[in-house]
Amino acid sequence: MFIETEGTPNPATLKFLPGREVMPQGGTLGGTADFRSAEAAARSPLASRIFALPGVARVFLGADFITVTQDDEAEWASLRPQVLGAIMDHYMSGLPVIEGSDAEDGDDYDPEDAEIVDQIKELLDTRVRPAVAGDGGDIVFRGFRDGIVKLHLQGACSGCPSSRATLKHGVENMLRHYVPEVVAVEQVEEV
Repeated sequence: MFIETEGTPNPATLKFLPGREVMPQGGTLGGTADFRSAEAAARSPLASRIFALPGVARVFLGADFITVTQDDEAEWASLRPQVLGAIMDHYMSGLPVIEGSDAEDGDDYDPEDAEIVDQIKELLDTRVRPAVAGDGGDIVFRGFRDGIVKLHLQGACSGCPSSRATLKHGVENMLRHYVPEVVAVEQVEEV
């Protein structure tokens, strides 16, 4: 098995490409899973295996990639080969990437705004998510109230120094251009 690695705009995060599907598209997960701790990763044998390594702070599973964020004490020179080994061991084990389902919280918006929300989600899915996935992350719609779109950044995008600029100058400007009802975009963190 050959696993490629790529840098991301977030210097603390590397993107690993195992050359096969990581997270199935569709379903309640929407093709991604973001784990902030080993405890949160308990339902994912792959993420749990990666969190078992010293120096791992976060694991994000995308459609065909895995992003790993190191903690402040870790160095990629020693952590990278360990992550490569953990990914390879996981795929050789035959275990699933994730077990069970993940029922996401409902999106927060007024049912009267359903048509606007559909436009926003379509733009995010077709114009934003592919670019963000290319950098090892994802962007998830969380709500729309009073003209404000609430988005959650995952993977390499979470904590990236340029994420706020991407949201404000890129995503917000694009949404305001195509959906006049949008007045602003805010980043929301999930606990």
